[in-house]
Amino acid sequence: MWCGLAGRDHGIRKKVEKFTKSKVLCYVTGDRQNQGIQIAQDAIDYVVHHLDTIGVTKNVSLVIYSRGGDLLAGWNIVNLIRQFCDELTVIVPMKAHSTATLIALGATSVMMTKQATLGPIDPSVNGPLNPVAPGPNPMARVPVGVESVSGYFDFVKSLGVTSEAQIAQLVISLSQQLNPLVLGNVYRSRTQIRMLGKRLLSSHINNGKKVDKILDFLCSESGSHDYTINRREAANELGLKIRKPTDSQYAVIKALHDDYASELKLLTPYDPNVLLGQEPEIEYSVTRGLLESVDGGSTRFISRGKLRRLTMNGPAGPQEAMEDRRTFEAWHHED
Repeated sequence: MWCGLAGRDHGIRKKVEKFTKSKVLCYVTGDRQNQGIQIAQDAIDYVVHHLDTIGVTKNVSLVIYSRGGDLLAGWNIVNLIRQFCDELTVIVPMKAHSTATLIALGATSVMMTKQATLGPIDPSVNGPLNPVAPGPNPMARVPVGVESVSGYFDFVKSLGVTSEAQIAQLVISLSQQLNPLVLGNVYRSRTQIRMLGKRLLSSHINNGKKVDKILDFLCSESGSHDYTINRREAANELGLKIRKPTDSQYAVIKALHDDYASELKLLTPYDPNVLLGQEPEIEYSVTRGLLESVDGGSTRFISRGKLRRLTMNGPAGPQEAMEDRRTFEAWHHED
C-alpha cells in the first residue's frame, strides 16, 4: 500500500536550505526501468502549489533529477519559479538531461556534483503522422529527431550536393518517407528550441556570442541526444556558471539523491512477476515521480492497479499471461 508524507524525513531538505540560504523545491521524474516518467504539463499545477506555499522569496534552489520530457513544460516551470524569486539555483545530483537541461539554462547558477550530467536539448517530434514503428503495436510511432533531419542535409552537402535542383529533389524524396506535416513540425521545433534557450540564457548572460555558442553545442554540435556533459565541460567548454559543492554540501546532496533513489527504486527494474510472487492477484501502488518542498509537503506521481495471472489458449496450447489493470495514474498531493 502507498503511504503519504507521514514518515518522510524533510531533515535533508532543510539541510540543503541551510547551506544554500534558499527555499528548496525538489522535482524528480524517475527513470526506473519500465516505470519512467517525464517532465510534463500535468505537474504544473502542483509546482504552483509548492511555490504558493513557499511564497515570494529572494532565493530558490531547484533540485532536479530527470531524463527529459516536454520542452514547453520545462519552459513553463522555470519561468514560474523565476516569478517567485530573484535568484534561482539549479542543483543537479545526477541527471538533468534534455528538458531538465533547458530548465538549468534559466538558472542564475547551476550546482553540479562530480557525477552530475547535463545533455543536449535537441527535441524529437512525435505524433500520429510519424512513421509506424516496427513491432506488434500498430499505434506505435517512431520519434523523428529534429537534428537527424538537419544532419541528413548536412551529410548530402558534404558529398558535394549543392545545386538547388538536387536539394529540391532530396526534399521531395524525404517527404515521401516522412509526412510533410512532420517535416514542418521538425522545422518549427528546431526554431522553437533555440528561441527558448536564447531567452532563458539571455536573462542572465549579456554576451550574445556566448549564448549562441552554448546553443550551437546543445542543439546540434554535440552529435547525439545521448551525449552527456559533465561539470568540467559545462563550465570550461560551454561557459555556464557552474558551482561545485563543498565536501559537506556534497554529502547532503548525495544523501538527498539516495533518499529519492530508494523511494522510487531507481536501481531496481520493475518486474510485475516479482510483485505478484505466488499470488494469483494483487493490488499494487508504485511511486514514479516526486515534487517536494519543506513548506509545501510531498506530491507523488503514482500508478495503482491490480495485477492478475491469466491462462490463455494459444497456438502451442495454454499459455500464462499477465493482466495489468490500472485504476489510478496521476500526481497525488498530501499535506
